[in-house]
Amino acid sequence: MLKLGILDQSPIGPGESASIALRHTIELARFADRLGYSRFWVSEHHDSRSLAGSSPEVLLSAIGAHTSRIRIGSGGVLLPHYSPYKVAENFRVLEGLYPGRVDLGIGRAPGGMPLASLALRGDPAPLRDDQLQEKLEELGAYLGTGGQMRKDHPLAGLTASPMVETAPELWLLGSSGFSAAMAARMGARFSFAHFINGSGGQSAAADYRRSFRSGPLGSTPQVNVCVFVICADTDEVAEREARAMDLRLLSQEAGERRRSFPTPEEAAAYPYTAWERARVAENRQRMIVGGPAKVHAALSSLADSYRTDEVLAVCMMSDFRLKLRSYELLAQLFHRR
Repeated sequence: MLKLGILDQSPIGPGESASIALRHTIELARFADRLGYSRFWVSEHHDSRSLAGSSPEVLLSAIGAHTSRIRIGSGGVLLPHYSPYKVAENFRVLEGLYPGRVDLGIGRAPGGMPLASLALRGDPAPLRDDQLQEKLEELGAYLGTGGQMRKDHPLAGLTASPMVETAPELWLLGSSGFSAAMAARMGARFSFAHFINGSGGQSAAADYRRSFRSGPLGSTPQVNVCVFVICADTDEVAEREARAMDLRLLSQEAGERRRSFPTPEEAAAYPYTAWERARVAENRQRMIVGGPAKVHAALSSLADSYRTDEVLAVCMMSDFRLKLRSYELLAQLFHRR
């Protein structure tokens, strides 16, 4: 049976504050825990007016305290900005607090504009591939997932505390074949961001499976896929919400810094150009939209195409109550109660 997880980006809804968005994330995690979802991941974005989640570790600590069963994790920590040692210690603390249910998802995107990268690590330029691999190897050594620090490494012998008995599951997140290849080479689990790139994910997942080998981040091949899902009681309500999402994605592509999620009324009144309508059609490849029957068929088909038994849904809607209803319908569809 298909397992369902959640990736939540703590979006700031119309008329809401960032504090409300964060509280909604915790409320959603509690709701997902009761409904039987497999895992709950939170994202990392910087210098954002529309997304409140900038510190996954802090948010996960609160989420863990309000849940009891569901796996909790980062989707993901943006390792290029940080010391692998500090990331390892943060997640060892989380694993000590919530043993056996913590995921450490690693991303390589900047998560914001160059000015944020400059503020976080003193350099707006992206990390070279070899630099990222060195950070991943170091992280694996601290977490004991299969990596070993070279004896001549200046940090050889250093341990990441607290020394807890279990370790988080390590996932590499990506939206390209490059990320899949690195995950396979490093021995990490792999999560494809279909909600970012609606094409090429299936071949990336297949290549990952073919080339996987044990490495510093683990020894177990596993794939899941994250996709935008807008599910409502009827196709019509879902489509109304999807149009607001269409406008949000267009605004992002144009570099506009909205303060909150657009309303369906804004989307209905927006004067789309022919080019923008083409972009909307392209972006719909990243989304599954409809009533229960339509969504069940589309999600099942997507999972089959990736040869995975787990999909993480990213539900973004103009009203938090509709968002909760979307996840409730999904749980009912796949018998997760």
